[in-house]
Parts: sequence; C-alpha cells; structure tokens
Amino acid sequence: MSDPAHPSDTTHFGYREVPTGDKQKLVGQVFSSVAGNYDLMNDLMSLGIHRVWKRYFVATAQVGKGDRVLDLAGGTGDIAALLKDRVGDAGEVVLGDINAGMLRVGRDRLTDRGLVRGLEYVQCNAEQLPFPDASFDLVTIAFGLRNVTDKDAALREMQRVLKVGGQARVLEFSEVQADWFKPLYDFHSFKVLPRLGQLFAHDAGSYRYLAESIRRHPPQDELKAMMEAAGFARVDYRNLNAGIVAIHTGYRV
Repeated sequence: MSDPAHPSDTTHFGYREVPTGDKQKLVGQVFSSVAGNYDLMNDLMSLGIHRVWKRYFVATAQVGKGDRVLDLAGGTGDIAALLKDRVGDAGEVVLGDINAGMLRVGRDRLTDRGLVRGLEYVQCNAEQLPFPDASFDLVTIAFGLRNVTDKDAALREMQRVLKVGGQARVLEFSEVQADWFKPLYDFHSFKVLPRLGQLFAHDAGSYRYLAESIRRHPPQDELKAMMEAAGFARVDYRNLNAGIVAIHTGYRV
C-alpha cells in the first residue's frame, strides 16, 4: 500500500499504474521506438490535421522578431521550424526534448532543411529546466505535456523561465466536446490506431499507449486550473475540432 503522505508513489502510464520513478523510462522507450516514424505517428493519430493545428498554434502565439523561444518536447522540429520564421535571424529558438533519439531526429531534419543559425538543441527534463529565471519571451509545448510525469512541476518551470509579460502555450489532445463524435473517436483511438501502428511501424503497443495517454490527460478546465496554480495569469484555452485538441495560453506577470 502507498504511503498516504506520499500520494505520488505511483502514476499512470496509459491505463496502467506504475511506480512514479518508472514512468520517465517507459515513456522514453515509447518515443525511442517511434522516433523514426514520428510524423507517421502524428498523421495516424490526427488523420493528418496535426500540421494545420501546429501552424495555427504558432501563428497565434505572442512572438516577434528577435525573441528567444523555448519549445519543449520539440519532437522532430515541426514547431521549432515554424517559430524560427517568426523570430527571424535576430531571434533564437531552443528545441528541448528529454529523449535523445527525438532530439537527434529533429536536429537532423532541421539541418537538412538548411535551418542552422539561431537554433539550439538541449536534452532536458521539462520538470527541471536547465535555464535561468526569465530566460524566454515564449515557451511552447506541443503534444508533450501529457507524457510528463509531474505536469505541475513542468508548468511551474515553464512559468519560471518566462520573462515578465511572456507567454506560455500548450497544444495537446484534449476532451472531445461533441457527444455524437466520442464513439467514433474512441473507435479510431483504440481499435484502428494500434492496428495502423502495427501495420506501418510494427509497434502496436506504443500507439496503444499514446491513445490511452490522451484519455488520462487533464481535460480543458482542469488543465486551466493547473496553469493558474502554477502561477500563470490570464489563463485561457481554445478548442480546435470539437476539442480533439486544445490550445491553453497563460502569461507571467
């Protein structure tokens, strides 16, 4: 039995309860497995719409030329590339990811696209960021927060490294709002997605975890309250595509 004084002795890994200390390793195994097929994974999970979501996420961010931006759980660099266009030659984008395989894929892809200047790559844990206070004008995390073990700690760290007036943005799968669509979404997530993962990536288990992790992620209003508790001001969110994903925004004041 867990010690009541330490309620975080276990946490969820998809629908499984695992020791808190094991989740980071288990999530790391998932993303090491899917790193080479990350774009395919996102296409299968979102039916290809993730590219539109990401463009909208960056296009509506509070960021300008010369800004310094941190993109956490940066994956294969999709968000970092879009942000680099926004900050221009005078700005800097730091792509952070806890998984070395994902970080390597992102660096190689951005380098192949000729994006070299003004980009930095840092392997880091979102719960303990290796940056001083007030280091960034904008902090983003897209499709990564749900995989963090201690989401509250990660949100506090995002708030800490923001400059006063800076913005944090979270793009994440969320709770579908349309009742009629929920059965179709569940069927795709739990029946179709793992089979597609097995067919195209020979890895049904990782894709099953990713579907389960979406259902365990805090829904819109709960995540908003968590951001407020982490110290963010003017927290709000916008649902996209009936709440399949949501963009949460907060500010450091």
